[in-house]
Amino acid sequence: MKISRRKFIGATAATAAGASLFSFEMLTKLNPAAAADPNAEFQQFRNVCPRNCYDTCGQISFVQNGILKKVEGDPKHGYTNGKLCLKGYTYTRRIYSPDRIKYPMKQTPRGSGNWTRISWDEAMETIAKKILDLKKRYGSTLPICFDKYSGNFGILHYGADGTMSSIGYTTRALGTPCWPAGIDAQTYDFGTLYSNDPEDMVNANYLILWGQNAAWTAVHSIPFINKARERGTKLVVIDPIETSTASKADLYIQIKPSTDGALALGMARYILDNNWVDWDYARANSVGFDEWIDYLRNNVTLDWAAEKTGVPADIIREIAREYATAKPASMWVGYGLQRHTNGGQNVRIIDALGVMTGNVGKSGGGVNYGHLETWGFNYNAMSYPAPKGSKGFAGPDGKEGDRNINMNNFAQDVMAQQDPPVKMLWLACRNPGSQDPDTTAIEKMFNSMELVVTVDSFFNKTVQMSDIVLPTTTHFENTDVNASYWHYWVGINQMAIKPMYESKNDIEIAMLLSQKMNALEPGSCTFPTKGTPEEWLSKEFNPGIYEFLEISRWQELIDSPRKAKMPPASWSDGKFRTPSQKIEIHSDSAEKNGLPPLPIWVEEMKAPANYPIRLITPHPQHALHSQFQNLDWMMTANPEPILEIHPQLAAQYGISEGNKVKVFNDLGSIILKAHLTRTTPPDVIVSYESWYKNSNYNVNYTVKAIPSDMGKQATGNDGLAFHDNFVMIQKA
Repeated sequence: MKISRRKFIGATAATAAGASLFSFEMLTKLNPAAAADPNAEFQQFRNVCPRNCYDTCGQISFVQNGILKKVEGDPKHGYTNGKLCLKGYTYTRRIYSPDRIKYPMKQTPRGSGNWTRISWDEAMETIAKKILDLKKRYGSTLPICFDKYSGNFGILHYGADGTMSSIGYTTRALGTPCWPAGIDAQTYDFGTLYSNDPEDMVNANYLILWGQNAAWTAVHSIPFINKARERGTKLVVIDPIETSTASKADLYIQIKPSTDGALALGMARYILDNNWVDWDYARANSVGFDEWIDYLRNNVTLDWAAEKTGVPADIIREIAREYATAKPASMWVGYGLQRHTNGGQNVRIIDALGVMTGNVGKSGGGVNYGHLETWGFNYNAMSYPAPKGSKGFAGPDGKEGDRNINMNNFAQDVMAQQDPPVKMLWLACRNPGSQDPDTTAIEKMFNSMELVVTVDSFFNKTVQMSDIVLPTTTHFENTDVNASYWHYWVGINQMAIKPMYESKNDIEIAMLLSQKMNALEPGSCTFPTKGTPEEWLSKEFNPGIYEFLEISRWQELIDSPRKAKMPPASWSDGKFRTPSQKIEIHSDSAEKNGLPPLPIWVEEMKAPANYPIRLITPHPQHALHSQFQNLDWMMTANPEPILEIHPQLAAQYGISEGNKVKVFNDLGSIILKAHLTRTTPPDVIVSYESWYKNSNYNVNYTVKAIPSDMGKQATGNDGLAFHDNFVMIQKA
């Protein structure tokens, strides 16, 4: 157990270093116009980073002679304020990486590495013929499985979804591996996912970052946190790992993993005992509050919370008193916290803590997790009907439609499908070969397919197991619009450079496939076969979005990103979106779904005797899931994966700094170089999930597809208990 107190140390902004990006010879090879006028003026374009990240950064791209020379932050973006993160400054290395997939490619046989270049026409003909063949053999397009998630969050990238809808009813990977348990928790409590404006953190008098490493994963929130601290706000970080963010906190609390709900209950009991409860707010705005108070009185003690969490009782008393009396006090709940078998329940308990202190609906307050309030686009690109006569999967209501399977148990669910079986995969904005649990099962599932098509930019693990790869554009090479799931800003993404090589975006790929399918079998695909980027973009906007952003036409976003017209404090109007229209401390909806109706303690998953060590696999600094780490700058800064291990645990197994360590359980194993550090607890090891170029490293060889407790209500399937992964170690 570690409790750390430190004076404030300001976070430093990520900066890009190095000499010129490319040699003159390289520039002229890519674009002969560069040789004609090397002193040409720069053109500037407005872009938005489309990665699965809190910050969704506003960007300005600088283009000379058609070459993207530099990317900077957009100074007109009020949240990211003209700065980028470490990854954002490497974008030029991504665009012009020699490893980028340049043309449609075919691998024969699958997994051999024997790739040959093919034309787009050959690729589309191969794919279209397989789709029509499967449709004829099985009487439907259900043997085709579509798996897409968050590799690019641009709204027009939902054209990949539209591709599948337009060929017929297919098998779809449904759910999200990232944050569903927490979404369900806040949906049960408040009616939907809706957080305070992160810029509003400057108004907090007390700030708890609960399982949130903002210095790595949401760096643009740090200036707002710092401004609050300049006013005297205390920053508390609660995390099993002493992260970069934790190292800068006024108080760092190293908690036992998956016991966050117990800590919140201990705080709540102490607040109750001292009558710091905001009774008027809680009783006026919630249902079931007094029932929960009875649970606290009869079931929770400070000693129990201290024993369960490893946090000393005096520290629980301190943060409970300070949180309850500071007002307004804010809590930011990170996504790692809910990646446990009791994760959603822990979030519900933290929600209740915010309610009992009256910190919900207040500027400078809130229990903040994320939001989707600014995502009200038309999603035209994904909304195309199945061809006439299409046969689908009969749902509970008797209507035919797509057959949904669990994204979070993808391999097993795909292989379990019969009548008809899955025979073809189409993957876009997704890398299950690197990012899904149970990698061995993923590999087995890929091997069972007749055709695997992946749309991507690099030869990652999924591409390596595919038959055909289609090269996709980066966001600098297409037009789009992006909203954030954290801040309130929306921005346009302009095409800054022409698509490199033969890369195409998801809309263009869909139009090509539609042309080919209808040429082979008229009426077999409903996706349009033409349309300019501007025409496609305009179809995504509606009067509601315009009103929200206080604009009359989407072109106004070219001048500046816009902040949605929303109050800084979520739920400040007291209009909750639950069935009762109040905060539901007692949730009938949760109870109907087989969950506790109250935010009560649910036991954490215990380590089995054979595998006593918990392996936590958080987000890395130099990558975002399987993106960025493969780039040259990142490989220079972070050339290989490591295993973080406490010296006490390392000594127990005879492991020294730099030793190779085998990490294994009954599912699989990985071998990593040991790095001894006291930032991890003595019974926890840490390795950051990522895809390294030319490496077989993959933490998911040891990660089972164990579901978290929630997720079905809002996303269709429960989340993943990524951090309830138990292993054994030995010196390799």
